[in-house]
Amino acid sequence: MKRPNMLRRALAPLDRLPAFARPWARSRALGRTVPFVGTAGIRCQSLDDDGGIFTIPNHPKVRNHIKGVHAAAAALLAETASGLAFGWHLPDDKLPLLKSMNIRYTRRSKGGLRAEARLSPAQIRQMHSEPRGAVDVAVTVSDQDGQEPLQCTMTWAWIPRKS
Repeated sequence: MKRPNMLRRALAPLDRLPAFARPWARSRALGRTVPFVGTAGIRCQSLDDDGGIFTIPNHPKVRNHIKGVHAAAAALLAETASGLAFGWHLPDDKLPLLKSMNIRYTRRSKGGLRAEARLSPAQIRQMHSEPRGAVDVAVTVSDQDGQEPLQCTMTWAWIPRKS
């Protein structure tokens, strides 16, 4: 097994908490590291080898004029889910960079949103074997009715980290 990267090492102590407390603790830690994520109220439901699941409630500070989650907040949720699923596997000697966001809003959302991002085994192997490169990370975003109000793919790249 490969040595855990910075993200895994930073979150590992939280695994000692009771299961019910882990999502709150991870959300708090991520929100302190990336303040905009904390301000928006994005919550980490799970983050592991299988990918990441993140949610954002439909609360007043992220609402648009029609009382739904604002398009920018939905994009932040998708970017967060894909970036952390990507970062979970990225070796420490590589720097992650968001290269592009392809988002298509297809319908009005209802209630809070849930984003799920996963990487394939081939993508993970590529991140470990190539000094620089990019992968497309598909993100499934669903609302309280289980509908997908947006379709998105985030392209994450990596380059060697300067010492």
